[in-house]
Amino acid sequence: MSTLLDELEEPEIALVEEPLVEAAPQAGPDLAEKNLERTEARAFNPWIVALVVTMGTFMEVLDTSIANVALPHISGSLSASQDEGAWVLTSYLVANAIVLPISGWLSALMGRKNFYLTSVFFFTVFSAVCGLAPTLAVLVVFRVAQGLAGGGLQPSVQAILADTFSPQKRGMAMALYTVAILVAPVLGPTLGGWITDNYSWRWIFYINIPVGVACVLLTRMVLEDPPHMKEAKIKARRTAVDWGGLGFISIGLATLEIVLDKGQELDWFGSPFIVLFATIAVVALVSAVWWELTRKNPVVNLRLLKERNFLFCCLIILGLYGVLYASTYLLPLLMQQLMGYDATTSGLVLSPAGLFTMAEVPVVGYMLTRGYDPRKMVFGGLLLMASSLWWMASMSLDAAEWNFIVPRIVQVLGMGLITVPVSTMIFRFIPKTESSQAAGLYALVRNEGGSLGIAAVSTLLQRRAQMFQQTLGQHITASNGLVQQAVGQAVAGPGNAADNHYFALAEIYAAMQRQAMMLSYMEQFKILCGVLVCMLPLVFFLKRPPVDKHIALDAH
Repeated sequence: MSTLLDELEEPEIALVEEPLVEAAPQAGPDLAEKNLERTEARAFNPWIVALVVTMGTFMEVLDTSIANVALPHISGSLSASQDEGAWVLTSYLVANAIVLPISGWLSALMGRKNFYLTSVFFFTVFSAVCGLAPTLAVLVVFRVAQGLAGGGLQPSVQAILADTFSPQKRGMAMALYTVAILVAPVLGPTLGGWITDNYSWRWIFYINIPVGVACVLLTRMVLEDPPHMKEAKIKARRTAVDWGGLGFISIGLATLEIVLDKGQELDWFGSPFIVLFATIAVVALVSAVWWELTRKNPVVNLRLLKERNFLFCCLIILGLYGVLYASTYLLPLLMQQLMGYDATTSGLVLSPAGLFTMAEVPVVGYMLTRGYDPRKMVFGGLLLMASSLWWMASMSLDAAEWNFIVPRIVQVLGMGLITVPVSTMIFRFIPKTESSQAAGLYALVRNEGGSLGIAAVSTLLQRRAQMFQQTLGQHITASNGLVQQAVGQAVAGPGNAADNHYFALAEIYAAMQRQAMMLSYMEQFKILCGVLVCMLPLVFFLKRPPVDKHIALDAH
């Protein structure tokens, strides 16, 4: 496999080696200023910087899932229907989708440190206001504001880590980041369910306040913009704002998120509302692609997709997070709908996987620093995740808790083998001056993959369950021996014979519905397994980053 992968490599962006011994410096004020900048930038250990900025990412990612289990409580407390309560999630995702692709431009305009601090500060403020919301309308408005503030945190952290660490140590840094973005969604439903059951749904927002305050104070002390960000800031301020691209992207992504979130509920294209918003999304996104590719200074640099590793890493992440979020959506629903688990228990069943991730990811990062081929790790991770989903597809209605815990652990272990190497490879051939733009696109692809995955399985789950119910129903007839036996035993029992006959048929129908739904769940897991298998050939198109020499990318 390694030979075939190496044969596919071709140089696309020039790499330049950093000399082990620097040439004799020439005296002058420019050199002194550069040395001063370098000293200031390295005033704190890079790992301190990594821990501080990852704190903000963990808080933001946690907030994408912590409110899920609290929706019934939020709806009841604010006198809203379940459908209206879903806008608490939708509004946040829509706002996130708008900010993600333009976070690189905003980071260049404001400076990375100022942009990150502003995002954390306002995310914390709007979290507090969400907890105080007296009505659903107020809550949705401030969830939009919270999503706009938090949307830039993930790409900012990736760009900061890419600039702070040398290529050899970047794998371990991305491992720390991966722990945050993998553990937070697993911990979110458990923590949210426990807080809601024992305190109030408002505390799922209040818990962000101490974390946000600590993150702001520590970030002001440890984070400094790299020298190239100062040049990017000057360039961004001199460049005219790409309002056309910003408008197309905002409208397109906002309407797309609404279509994905409300499609199944409104019967997709059977609804005029969905048809209208889908049309707007397609027109706006196609226009955005054309607009951005024809502008000299686009707000989103789609030309980055010309770099082979970046393109194929984005495709892998799109499918990977689609599968992860889809399975994370299916498992708690399966446990609560068919197994009778409550929200807290179903969250606890999924939590052990997070502990294994915390133990695995640093090992993966260490292997990358020792020169292990990241492409082999991605290939193995995809196989591991595919096997876990095939395992889930073999479950039945008699499954115990361990039948959910162990496959989930295997799945998340495979996820850790993929995300850290991909996060390392995706930035290795991108110039540092484009790291913020690249991080924004990468985060957008990841989030959109999750939205697409959830929308797809939620639709297929219901429609395939109806199909299986029709198939099983054909065998439930008056002449079926098992039906006659069940009804006969019920009629012969104590009580009114007519009532017993009715209750027996009702129990048979309920059992058929549960079996049909279980068959649909099993089919969804098989489909997700097939998606991962189809992604395996993409690994062969990735270039292996050089690991034997200390290199720097020529950004000129």
